[in-house]
Amino acid sequence: MTWQIILPDTVLINRANCIPKINKEEEKILKQILKELQEQNHVRANLSALRAAIKKDKKSVLQLQSFIREHEKLFLGFLEHEDAKTRKNAALLLGDISFQGACGALYHAYEKEQTRFVRSAYLEALEELDVRNLTGDFKKQLEKLQKEELTDENRKHTEEEIRVLRRILLQYEGMTKHTFDKKQEKNRLLLTVDKNQREAVRNRTGGKVHPLGVIVETDRLESVLLVRTYRELLFPVPVKALLDADPVKAASGVWEQMLALCRKYHSEPEPFYFRIECRSRQELEKRSVFTKRLAAELEKLSSGMLLNSTSYYEVELRLYADRTGRFFPALKFSSLQDHRFSYRKNTISASIHPSTAAQMMELCAPYLKEHALVLDPFCGVGTMLVERNQRVPALEMYGTDIFGVAVEGARENARLAGAVIQFIRRDFFEFEHDFLFDEIITNMPVRGKMTKEELNGLYEDFFRKAPKHLAESGVIIMYTQELGFVKKQLRLHRRFQLLMEHCMQEKSGFYLLVIGV
Repeated sequence: MTWQIILPDTVLINRANCIPKINKEEEKILKQILKELQEQNHVRANLSALRAAIKKDKKSVLQLQSFIREHEKLFLGFLEHEDAKTRKNAALLLGDISFQGACGALYHAYEKEQTRFVRSAYLEALEELDVRNLTGDFKKQLEKLQKEELTDENRKHTEEEIRVLRRILLQYEGMTKHTFDKKQEKNRLLLTVDKNQREAVRNRTGGKVHPLGVIVETDRLESVLLVRTYRELLFPVPVKALLDADPVKAASGVWEQMLALCRKYHSEPEPFYFRIECRSRQELEKRSVFTKRLAAELEKLSSGMLLNSTSYYEVELRLYADRTGRFFPALKFSSLQDHRFSYRKNTISASIHPSTAAQMMELCAPYLKEHALVLDPFCGVGTMLVERNQRVPALEMYGTDIFGVAVEGARENARLAGAVIQFIRRDFFEFEHDFLFDEIITNMPVRGKMTKEELNGLYEDFFRKAPKHLAESGVIIMYTQELGFVKKQLRLHRRFQLLMEHCMQEKSGFYLLVIGV
């Protein structure tokens, strides 16, 4: 931990390996800080330095709790300092160390505070304390702020104050839980999927191709929930036109339809807590300003029936920007649980998304043999094998991998999926077995830290080894980002025949290949 004490001659004092018990050197440092604070020298900077020390090393919290408790009157006095930023730093410091003894003083200072940008700092500090006895007061203050007319001068800080008040109340009162009604008729859905897989999803659902996936209109929502090949299920908001890039105009164009959709699928009353996910090419800062203003306008226009919360929410307003900067809006309800891949408890960084694995099996279904013997030489957590078995039941399935954590995770995933799969922690190139397999299905390792030469060698070894495990008329079903290496091996080994080639993701260059032997 590093203590930076602001002295008149800018002295820097460093201290490492902080422990809860204050030793002589640390006591000396704190005494120097105390002296500066008592003399009212560099108060704001020293309070800021104490906060910085806490952020660098959480163990310093115990030290400062003891230190501030001993000098409680001094630190609480800074809540009435003439400098607004000093009052803010003092409040936030007391919150940083969860100093419960400051609760009354912080609330009293909050009531008295006239400077807008400081008010939310008192609330942020109180958020870290036990303030359940003050919830009634916070409710009244929230109601008062919601009725206040917002101007360009007070908007930013008033909205921030409202946000913190709501977070505090949520801690003690919780959020009204909503139950999703799956039996509604006339459901209009957006199933998101990569553009190269839209046709497969459209054929499966009878929907219409959309720039973001497939639009499906159905009276049987539950049947769509069984489809495994889409990434997400969203509900398009039926707006008259794409939303304007101006947050006020956008809110005006979407809030009524958004609220109506929330009410349609939930019988419990308002409010509905939401967050906004904006997907556009805007710079992060501009996007953040836009979403904050839009959220505030949605709250205002809905009279609090729609409430913004980034921590507690059941509704996500998803905004997709087009080339003109306008937005297509859709809702994602967390109250509608997706159980399609609930077996997938364990993952690793290289794991394929289960919907992608399901898409692959749908596309290559004509080459899948019922009651086949199947091997995945780089099985990871077993997703490819589970999804293969979901599409066409196999007789026996084996998976090999050198990563022990992945193999253990694969075994648990398979149990949860109700699939009988033999997972073996072994290098595929050292794997031997008594019988041959009908299919080798695999997500090939990506380059990662491998050099081009090493990756080329891996593909050479794979195409030498794979035929030794394949029965007559067997197939290799491969997901790969290295089409060039595969084509090279197909030219070198005439025994292989490319039966199918499908680009799964153009941007990242992933392909699905079916290779006959």
